[in-house]
Amino acid sequence: MKDQAKEGYFLKSYDEFADVIFRHCFFRLSDRDKAKDVTQETFIRFWKYLAEEKEIVNQRAFLYKIANNLIIDEYRKKESFSLDQMQEEIGFDVGVDFREDLETKDLSQRLVALIETLPDKYREVLVMRHVDGLSVKEIARVTGETENVVSVRIHRAIEKTKTLYEKFA
Repeated sequence: MKDQAKEGYFLKSYDEFADVIFRHCFFRLSDRDKAKDVTQETFIRFWKYLAEEKEIVNQRAFLYKIANNLIIDEYRKKESFSLDQMQEEIGFDVGVDFREDLETKDLSQRLVALIETLPDKYREVLVMRHVDGLSVKEIARVTGETENVVSVRIHRAIEKTKTLYEKFA
């Protein structure tokens, strides 16, 4: 691939995936600045990979794989996770019906808290599927698991979340 074609491919990929990669990083890290840094590093590594002229079969799955590896590195650095900080930074829109907004905010906070209690292997696939909108096939590529394993984990994550919700609701 010529340099100009690589640059065009990179810019198209950035335009298409930068926002979703950032949201994924932010949801997983709960820190806007770290999410921006990880997103930036994801695309730097993507560019380097393109420069080495290596084949990329599915750019979306490839970008998520890079981002997830960087997120794991951040988790290793990070000593504690602050759910309150994440909820504070995410914020919620004030709508016409304030009571409905409060109920939505309360439900969202409870669901985020419940999801955070799930084991990593379940939380990761649940977030990728229902927050990031990845297909089971893409999640399998990102995690290195089979599609069947991913589907089972998503199902179990949903069931565990439902059980926890019913228990604490």
